[in-house]
Amino acid sequence: MDLDLTAAYDRCRELHRHHGRTYYLATRLLPAWKRRHVHALYGFTRHADEIVDRTEELPPAERAARLDDWAARFVAGLHGEPVDDPLLPAVLHTIAVFDLDRDDFASFLRSMTMDLTVTSYRTYDDLLGYMEGSAAVIGTMMLPILGSSDPAAAREPARQLGFAFQLTNFIRDVAEDLDRGRTYLPDDDLALFGVAREELVEARARGRATPRIRELIAYEVSRAQAHYAAAAPGITLLAPASQACMRTAYALYGGILDEVAARDYDVFAGRAGVPQRRRLAVAARALLTPAGTPVVVPGPPAPVPTPVPVPSR
Repeated sequence: MDLDLTAAYDRCRELHRHHGRTYYLATRLLPAWKRRHVHALYGFTRHADEIVDRTEELPPAERAARLDDWAARFVAGLHGEPVDDPLLPAVLHTIAVFDLDRDDFASFLRSMTMDLTVTSYRTYDDLLGYMEGSAAVIGTMMLPILGSSDPAAAREPARQLGFAFQLTNFIRDVAEDLDRGRTYLPDDDLALFGVAREELVEARARGRATPRIRELIAYEVSRAQAHYAAAAPGITLLAPASQACMRTAYALYGGILDEVAARDYDVFAGRAGVPQRRRLAVAARALLTPAGTPVVVPGPPAPVPTPVPVPSR
């Protein structure tokens, strides 16, 4: 492997280690030859996300131009042109090694473009449309790297796991997303529980959720758990050497929902996370679990409240 390619994989690994601690820990349970390819996919998605979210001082048009320029270099690389970029050579190499679907990457970049202008989603179906590109395709990108005894049967669970992970992030990061001017909780859901956007902003300022917001979050947790349940059968369809990795990621991301529930669904009281000791215990347990053992859907089950809408202020 040439020096530029090695450096690109190293850059992706550092991005993964620094920004994706939960998934990075899980990835360490993969065979060594697979890890760098997972790092490459993470590096690709993270860099695009940083163009969108870490350049907020720039006007949307300039941020869009930066994303377009990077996407154009990526597409040029797909067509065999030389690429001057610190991480794209690793991504392009991974795509070539596993013959990954180029449409998945195009779909992902479309969703990143949406983040430059779209600040809310009216319905859950609308949000799923965004997450199709930002999350479901990550599952299908990963599947050839992880390997499967039945790729066709494993495809939909892989997509569902992408939805589950992203919705978990949205639930945990409501406060941070508000700071960026975005709400990933559907407008229809807010209305269902009588929560106005201003109430979320006020809760962010106070550092405490209202009872209505906690009911709303419990409702979203139940939605995420449904995606975890739909994803669960796919773990045992993966190659045996990949199951400990995804079993760990499944349990740790699901554990974030446990932490949200333990805080009575108050996502403004602090950022929910799985303690390090528990993270290591989950990874150790996954290594000792025989391949083919079914995973446990995150619990306890979230209460499904009966919404009683009140007029928005």
